[in-house]
Amino acid sequence: MSWALVSYATEAEYRAHFEATYCQGPVPTFDGYNVRFRKADFDHCFFESSLRNRVKDTFSLPRAERINWIAETLADASAQLKAGWDRDSRRYRKDRRVALVKGNYVVIIALKGGKLADFVTAYVMDTPESLKKLKALPRGSRPLKLVR
Repeated sequence: MSWALVSYATEAEYRAHFEATYCQGPVPTFDGYNVRFRKADFDHCFFESSLRNRVKDTFSLPRAERINWIAETLADASAQLKAGWDRDSRRYRKDRRVALVKGNYVVIIALKGGKLADFVTAYVMDTPESLKKLKALPRGSRPLKLVR
């Protein structure tokens, strides 16, 4: 696997890369799920909340540089698969898969019927407290989105 960072000069170049790489058809996981990506996923995945108020208003270069890590993570059979906590519903949801690789990189997918899944988000978990909580969660093949 190649975990190289991607470097472009503009947000538009990262967006074009995302659409060409992920939005042309499903991306397979190591265990046979076909993950679908929408063009709108770019905004959710590559923007952050500058005020940590859940309003994603700032393009995130650290997220964008890891754009290829999404496919790498989905293909990585050694990824730690975790259950997660949905802070809105205050419960575990079995329709989410949280994959943790490289110590603190997270990719979240929503499992659908059969072997279909939808991409939710990906990011570097940069707060030690959140990472500690994630690592303490139960393992599982059908875990849930961890909401920061």
